[in-house]
Amino acid sequence: MTEKTKKIIASGKRKTAVARAVITPGSGKITVNKKDKNQLMMFDKLKIEEPVRIAEGVLGKINFDVAISVKGGGEKSQIDAARLALAKAISKFSESAELINAFLKYDRNLLVADVRRKEQYKPGDSKARKMRQSSKR
Repeated sequence: MTEKTKKIIASGKRKTAVARAVITPGSGKITVNKKDKNQLMMFDKLKIEEPVRIAEGVLGKINFDVAISVKGGGEKSQIDAARLALAKAISKFSESAELINAFLKYDRNLLVADVRRKEQYKPGDSKARKMRQSSKR
């Protein structure tokens, strides 16, 4: 595949949110669900920018566009899933071992999914861990 037509697809998950990042050569534009990253709330925007800033520190100027689509989950889970997909896509696009090490050193969850899920309710109980009250009279 030539450099001009290089297209990388990566996915990320968090709880029930699933993100898909498509990275293509370009000018550095990042969109999440067809919205520019600058339209996101401040902390969400900063969270999405983390992998990009680390990549700029290691690789220098970035020259790719990223389109991220996210489905399912809540707002914060969607941002975490998008961040994971973005970091995976950048590392696959650049093929740099130094960048992968920088991601893992900064935050392991940039490249490795958080597999924790909500614990199931147990039969006859009100919550996952809390047992039904009983009195010994």
